[in-house]
Amino acid sequence: MLFGSSGIRQRFDRSLVETALAVGAVMGERFPDCVVGTDTRTTSPALARAIIAGILGAGGRARFTGVAPTPSVAYSARTATAGCMITASHNPEDYNGIKLFNPNGSSFTQAQQKDTEAFLKGPHWTDWRHQGQECAFDALTPHKKAILDAVSIEPGISVVVDCGNGAGSVLTPGLLTEAGVKPVCLTCDPAGHFARPSEPLKEYLGYVGEMVKKTGADCAVVHDGDADRMMAFDNRGRYIDGDHLLMLFAEHLGAKKVVTTSDASMIIDEIAEVHRTPVGDAFVSEELISWGDFGGEPSGAWIFPHHSYCPDGPFAAALFCEIASGCDVAERLDAMPVYPILRESLPMDNAREIVTKLGAGNPTDGIRVAQEDGWYLIRASGTEPKIRITAEGKSQTRAKELLETAKTLIQQGKTA
Repeated sequence: MLFGSSGIRQRFDRSLVETALAVGAVMGERFPDCVVGTDTRTTSPALARAIIAGILGAGGRARFTGVAPTPSVAYSARTATAGCMITASHNPEDYNGIKLFNPNGSSFTQAQQKDTEAFLKGPHWTDWRHQGQECAFDALTPHKKAILDAVSIEPGISVVVDCGNGAGSVLTPGLLTEAGVKPVCLTCDPAGHFARPSEPLKEYLGYVGEMVKKTGADCAVVHDGDADRMMAFDNRGRYIDGDHLLMLFAEHLGAKKVVTTSDASMIIDEIAEVHRTPVGDAFVSEELISWGDFGGEPSGAWIFPHHSYCPDGPFAAALFCEIASGCDVAERLDAMPVYPILRESLPMDNAREIVTKLGAGNPTDGIRVAQEDGWYLIRASGTEPKIRITAEGKSQTRAKELLETAKTLIQQGKTA
C-alpha cells in the first residue's frame, strides 16, 4: 500500500509531488471542501501546491492555512469535508508526506486509505468551466481558542518550550503565553530546518533538562516536526517517558477507559480498563471513536476524544502545564510504579519481510509475546525501514532477557 501507519510518507522526490497531485484530485472530487496545511519543511510548499492543484482541477475548494500544526488542520476539518496535512511528522528532513483527516479529526481509516489509493489512477479532472477555488483560511485561531477554553493553568509558571523548528512554533508559545505561562523558548523559529532530530526522544533532548535546571522552570514541553506529539520534562529537569505521561494524563483526567498501543507499559492496567491496538495513533483514534475516555501511545501522541480524534501536541502541552501548575510533578511521578521497559530500533531494508517470516499477520502490527513476568513486541516500522523491539519485565534483568530473545528471533528470521 502507498499509505503506511500514518498516512503517505517517503523521501522527497518527483514521485512524491506527482502522488500529491493525484491525491489532491481524488480529494477534490470525493471531499470537495478541504482544509490544507503544511509543516515547516523546505519541501512542504511544493507538495502543498501539488495537492491544491489537484483539488482545484477536480472542482473542489482548498482552504489553505499555510504553516500550522497537524492537530490544527485536523481540528479545523470539522468546518469542511476533510483535512489534508503536508508533513512527515517526526521523520528526518529529507522525508515528507501527506496525512488525511475526517471532519471529527480522525485519520482516514485503513478502509478509507485503500479506497483513496484505488482511485488515484482514475480521471478526476473537470473542464475549464468547473475549476475549483482556493482561499486563505485560519486554522490556528479556532484551535487555540478551543484549547484555552478547556484548560485552566495557574498563572505565573515558567515552562521551557522546544518546538524543534517545527509547526508547533506558530502556535504553542503564543498559546501558553495567553494561558498565563511564562515560556522559555528553544528552537521555536519555523525556519525550515531542524536544529535537532525531529523525533522527541530522550537522547536528543539533554539540553532541555539542563535548561529547566538552569532557569528554575516548572517543567518543559517538547514537540516533533508537526506538533502532533508532545513529550515533557518535570520540575527537576528529568525526561518523562511516554508510559508515565500516559498514566499522568489518565489520572488527571479521571479516565477509566484508556486506549493505548501494544508497546505501552503494563503500568496503565493498574489504574484503568485498557484496550490495546497495533502501534500507530490512527489505530488508537479509530478505537476511541467507539470506546474509551482517553488514548495515547508512548511515542508522545495523546488523543482527547472530547476535543478531537487527532493526536494534539499543543493541547497536551497546555494540559501538562495545567498539571504542573497545580502540583509537584516530580513527586507524582516518583509515586508511580516502574517496570523496566526497553526499546530498540534495528535499521533493516527488508524489515517487513523479516517480521512476516516470524509469524506476523501484518508486519507493522508485529507479534507480541506475553509471559507472566513481562512481554516483548517485534514490529516493522510503518514509516521507516526499521524493525522496532519493545520489551518489558518486572525486573531489569528480565526485560533484558526478553529483549535479547526478540533480537535472536529477528536474526533467525534474517537467515531463514
